[in-house]
Amino acid sequence: MTKIDFLYLSEPDMIRAGVTNMADCVDTMSDLLALFAKGDYRMAGTENNSHGAQLFFPDEQTFPGMPVNGPDRRFMAMPAYLGGDYQTAGCKWYGSNVENKQHGLPRSILMFTLNDKDTGAPLAIMSANLLSAYRTGAIPGVGARYLAREDAKVVGIVGPGPMNRTSLEAFMAVRPGIDTVKVSGRGQSGIDAFITWAKEKFPQITTIEQVAGMEDAVRGSDIVSIAVPSPSGSENYPRVKDEWVKPGAFICCSAHLAVDESLVLRSRHVADARRIYQAWAEELPTPAHEIVGIWGIHLVDRVRDGRMSPEQFEDIGEVIQGLTPGRTNDDEIFIYSVGGMPVEDVAWATKVYRNAVRDGIGTKLNLWETPALA
Repeated sequence: MTKIDFLYLSEPDMIRAGVTNMADCVDTMSDLLALFAKGDYRMAGTENNSHGAQLFFPDEQTFPGMPVNGPDRRFMAMPAYLGGDYQTAGCKWYGSNVENKQHGLPRSILMFTLNDKDTGAPLAIMSANLLSAYRTGAIPGVGARYLAREDAKVVGIVGPGPMNRTSLEAFMAVRPGIDTVKVSGRGQSGIDAFITWAKEKFPQITTIEQVAGMEDAVRGSDIVSIAVPSPSGSENYPRVKDEWVKPGAFICCSAHLAVDESLVLRSRHVADARRIYQAWAEELPTPAHEIVGIWGIHLVDRVRDGRMSPEQFEDIGEVIQGLTPGRTNDDEIFIYSVGGMPVEDVAWATKVYRNAVRDGIGTKLNLWETPALA
């Protein structure tokens, strides 16, 4: 048969199909990270580990109408294939411009195309802002499931943006005993919005409060989630001091981070996917962490220069498979790096698409009955 139909899923369709079901998303990301550690995937690049392809614009306009460089001014394509029970390929495509916020739009506007792995035919074209946000937030939840204390009650939030909203949702999905959330940030409006949202979303949390700064957010917290954008250069990264961190803490870093050397030495270091940081660092001058401040890049630098053995740079996928132990005692401190990968989009898009097909959600569109050029 030559006829090809595909499903169009708007953002309301995606919500109806379960894209905001964080518990299911954490389960899916746990499955995905185990598959990734096994190698049952493909992404872009000769080593199959590239984040994608990005369009860069000049600092000054060189042709009429051409965009110029600016904060988050880019277009990017992020393709991937995932095996296991998924057996699909797909690509997230998005444009980003910080000035969108002045028009009531998100900084980035994302779409995702899911494809049949054999024919390449489209299975679905879907709104992807929520898809991307939830798969990103679920990765911290996977880390908390395997590495945070089971009796975790206090969460410290550093940076009350969208990343930490979905991270808190994921922490609540895997550690429902959380009863206290402390929030620090740079802007009062962002803090107020986060606290209002958290109180509405999680009425079971007894204490949701603003604290003076990062130190107060970290001290006494069982789970710390840091998502603060900053310029390149370790002197600009938010720094966690050793004396702030309680025994048994799980520190989740989704953005730039610097840490006292004494804390580095007494912590275990786990990444969502070790290979992506190794591939990323290959494209950067040494020390790579001075350019890309994600904690996993810092670990690559430490292994390269001999400050850390390769075995000390652990992978959550190996923990999930039981190849590496997770938490072994209540006092272990973990620093967990979150980077993000296109295969995460493929995994969650496939699950949401299958939900939509099962429940009759979305609009069926026809590509062709018979191709004109076959």
